[in-house]
Amino acid sequence: MPSAREPARALVARLAPVFTEFPGAARPAAVDGPLAWPGYGGQLARAEELTGERESVVCGLAEIGGVTAVVVAFEFGFLGGSLGTRTGALVEQAFTRARELGVPVVSLVATGGSRMQEGTLALMQLPRIARQIALTREAGLPHIAVLRDPTTGGGWATLGAGADVVLGLRGAQVGFAGSRVRPPGYSVTHQFAAGLVDQLVPPEELRPRLERWLRLLTTPLTGPAAVPPALGSATLPETGWDAVHRARAPGRPRATQYLAAYFDWHEPISGDRAGGVDPGVLCGFGHRGGVTVAYAAQDGTATRPAGFRTAARLVRLADRLGVPVLTLVDTPGAANDAAAEKAGAGAAIADMFTAVAEARVPVTTLLIGEGGSGGALAFAAPDRMWAAPDSYLAVISPELAAAILKRDPAQARRTADELRLRPQDLVELGVARGIARFDRPVDQATVG
Repeated sequence: MPSAREPARALVARLAPVFTEFPGAARPAAVDGPLAWPGYGGQLARAEELTGERESVVCGLAEIGGVTAVVVAFEFGFLGGSLGTRTGALVEQAFTRARELGVPVVSLVATGGSRMQEGTLALMQLPRIARQIALTREAGLPHIAVLRDPTTGGGWATLGAGADVVLGLRGAQVGFAGSRVRPPGYSVTHQFAAGLVDQLVPPEELRPRLERWLRLLTTPLTGPAAVPPALGSATLPETGWDAVHRARAPGRPRATQYLAAYFDWHEPISGDRAGGVDPGVLCGFGHRGGVTVAYAAQDGTATRPAGFRTAARLVRLADRLGVPVLTLVDTPGAANDAAAEKAGAGAAIADMFTAVAEARVPVTTLLIGEGGSGGALAFAAPDRMWAAPDSYLAVISPELAAAILKRDPAQARRTADELRLRPQDLVELGVARGIARFDRPVDQATVG
């Protein structure tokens, strides 16, 4: 059975039926390297004899699931997959070739970090690789990283954590410090829990998962996403309080049901890449009718700062790759407890507003439940928002509005009408473009 420490060439052969290796970079003139490190030449020779490789990376053009991609695969058996000057040259060559061909990059990372026998020159490969990642990002090409065992040091801090989508093989050690620097135990599972890894993948499932991701990131829908059909009630609420009651009903369809009905299949991303995960925000990319739509969906809970940051990351990634975005709004509001304030709630909400405002791809929004103030509106496209019959959008909850303005919580029912928060009110006010249909999606291409 495949493991997280599978040899590079065996892993590439398992993932890609077609693989053409790029020519290698020239060997250094000095036998013992740029620092004349005693015995380094012998170490290189033994590493080559042990692995059959001439360097710690194998790079080439592969076909994975029918998608052509450049693959950078680390061989941990070659001096611990360490990054030396020649490694940096090979990685640079691979990313440059990807940009020339206009294809994605897949990094299969397994490294202990920079090669100490080459000193600071090895360390300088990190900004060199970071520059290649930045240029490839600027070119609008996706980069997927697979974290193998181990992924530490500069390899984690560049090719790993710097990728657009990060897949972690279960059982892998992942962290900036390796096991010889601190006691082992910090694993890919910890990184996933901290919002730094998008998915945990069993080694035997890597190929189909990678094939799905490559398809998703290379087949964007042209034009805006269709508005999903409504899944709940077919009738509109009579009063504002009815709208609030229906949106808060426990049995009302939630984002998970909308996503399952809308997509043929989809793959999630997870975490804000800054130490946080909000399980109440669902983000990722989905296939629908053979093309890709990105999604960011609130699932009915108060949205935490990590949720706003994860959604903003999704919107920016989709925008860079030319993938239209669907957002589903359903939250009583932004979390406002002490922990949320300390985690930067205001800045996170502002970041999501900015990501949607800056997006060049069309963003489509469906209000599917509660729309609590700015925490809900941050997920909404102001010019392309529809409402389901089981939804409402308000500047504040009717209870709080009654308590603040009338100093009488008993006035909440009447206040709900005065706030004009029903779906039909939102359409009349010009906030929403229409009510979601039940028989079929609303195709925005046909909407004026």
